[in-house]
Amino acid sequence: QVQFVESGGGLVQPGGSLRLSCVVSGTIVSLSNMAWYRQAPGKQRELVSWITIISTTGYADSVKGRFTISKDNAKNIVWLQMNSLKPDDTAFYYCNFYEGGASWGQGTQVTVSS
Repeated sequence: QVQFVESGGGLVQPGGSLRLSCVVSGTIVSLSNMAWYRQAPGKQRELVSWITIISTTGYADSVKGRFTISKDNAKNIVWLQMNSLKPDDTAFYYCNFYEGGASWGQGTQVTVSS
């Protein structure tokens, strides 16, 4: 059974940084296209960033230039480095396959506020 355990969220001031981690079990990250998603209160879950099997990356326009996705195939971990955070980045952040289909983890809460 595939499981995702996200961590690293917290309260940060605008302009600050956070690094989110996603420990993946039940599958091999090196053989999967992985992604980070987020869901803000009252809004639908949205795709934030993705990284392919060959480490090609992509970003939503709203985070391009501020967020960086990476992975460690040996440790089966996917990271999301978030810089220059804005209040609009406030949300629960989740990782999953880029194609979806797996059960969602508990997510990690990111709050950007002064």
